[in-house]
Amino acid sequence: MIARTLHDKLLAALTHFPAVALLGPRQVGKTTLALEIGKTLNALYLDLESEQDRAKMVHPELYLSDHQDRLVILDEVHRVPGLFPLLRGLIDSARRAGRKSGQYLLLGSASLDLLKQSGETLAGRIAYLELAPFGVLETAAFSLDDLWVCGGFPDSLLAETATESLRWRTNFIRTYLERDIPQFGPRIAAETLRRFWVMLAWQQGGLLNSADFARNLGVDVKTINNYIDLLVDLLLVRRLAPWHGNIGKRLVKSPKVSVRDSGLLHALLSIPDKETLLSHPVIGQSWECFAIENILAAAPDDVQGCFYRTGGGAEIDLLLTWPNGSLWAIEIKRSMSPKLERGFHLACADLNPSRKIVVYPGKERFRLAPDIEAMSLADIAQQLSDMDKGV
Repeated sequence: MIARTLHDKLLAALTHFPAVALLGPRQVGKTTLALEIGKTLNALYLDLESEQDRAKMVHPELYLSDHQDRLVILDEVHRVPGLFPLLRGLIDSARRAGRKSGQYLLLGSASLDLLKQSGETLAGRIAYLELAPFGVLETAAFSLDDLWVCGGFPDSLLAETATESLRWRTNFIRTYLERDIPQFGPRIAAETLRRFWVMLAWQQGGLLNSADFARNLGVDVKTINNYIDLLVDLLLVRRLAPWHGNIGKRLVKSPKVSVRDSGLLHALLSIPDKETLLSHPVIGQSWECFAIENILAAAPDDVQGCFYRTGGGAEIDLLLTWPNGSLWAIEIKRSMSPKLERGFHLACADLNPSRKIVVYPGKERFRLAPDIEAMSLADIAQQLSDMDKGV
């Protein structure tokens, strides 16, 4: 069992909120984590994809009322979308009886219905947590390159061979396209969506140009944006927003888009192993987006991530905005001897960040300049995680 960094945060949320929604793509480990916590809390587990468990919920109000003294874990909760108004009544009833927290743990693959309904009917009663694939802080027993090449989905990373890992990821993509995605949105031809996903992979970390995608796929721009919205809501694709502010510069306004899990990215591009990746043109963007995902996963919830780019060539790969308004400028380099380009210095002159950090593949921590520090991905992730915990 690989310990998840979200374990303590999930346990804390259950002690403060009546309901907690744990969201994440399929096969990322939501059920495993929920059952692990459920053992310590005498929880009742229901898999709403199981016919047997769904039969228990034919009259959900009666069934759940009989178990108001226990934490109830509802897996794949989007299968019963009319549940949320009922949960609100049960939560309020339990509150009046003196039980104010730890009533329901809702697991879902980030369905649009789940997000919309829970936001409308459980406002003030629910906390949201996202479980990402394994990150650098959870996989010290593995090499960083293995995590990067195979990605963080448990079955992919823990596969015995690279061939088995790639086969799992290929089947995962196929299952999502043919079975899972149709549950969450309008019917989309699996082959069309696959072609779009592959096109996104080739443009990994690039600026979104919906018109180009639309032209190449033979659909309109609105359809492309709908595809992206769906993949973003399913936590499979990240849309990294540009930084906006009034600094008298011509700022880039298009977001960057990327496949969030590096293993899925490599499967979409038919990259079977590290040797193939090292000679592939996507290598730089693959490493950059892999680092960004790990940094954002470790950062406190109230820290916002974006990128900065101007028409004049100033650019920062990742800009972290803290609640007090301070900025961290993070540049990501694949080189063991990283060198900063002029665009980074121009951007720092524009924004005056409180910290300037270069993330690189090595392990040593050193200064590139009096105010610029180079550090490993594990170091910055650990530092952000400690700050999230108040260490």
